[in-house]
Amino acid sequence: QVQLVESGGGLAQAGGSLRLSCAASGRTFRYFAMGWFRQPPGEEREFAAAIHWSGGMTYYGDSVKGRFTVSRDNAKNTVYLQMNSLEPEETAVYYCAADSNIRAIVGGKADYWGQGTQVTVSS
Repeated sequence: QVQLVESGGGLAQAGGSLRLSCAASGRTFRYFAMGWFRQPPGEEREFAAAIHWSGGMTYYGDSVKGRFTVSRDNAKNTVYLQMNSLEPEETAVYYCAADSNIRAIVGGKADYWGQGTQVTVSS
């Protein structure tokens, strides 16, 4: 089992930034690929970013490329999502996910999910 707890959500102004954190516990964190998803109100969940267990490969959804950066600190069992130039339509619940296969995450699936953290972007 892997337990994931997101933090860092809140209110941001349009054009502003937020950094989300996801703390993992349970099975060995360093062997899991990690990802971030988001789900706006009334919409489907959307892939945002993923990072290989080594940190050496990252993937991004088209809508966040160039503005979001995913990173991880295996010593702290934590993955981060730095979000810049936020837009009101990016208001959503942001979820952290873990899976042994990064391709599963990029494909929208993962074995483990956090509870989510709300991000609200005001115009």
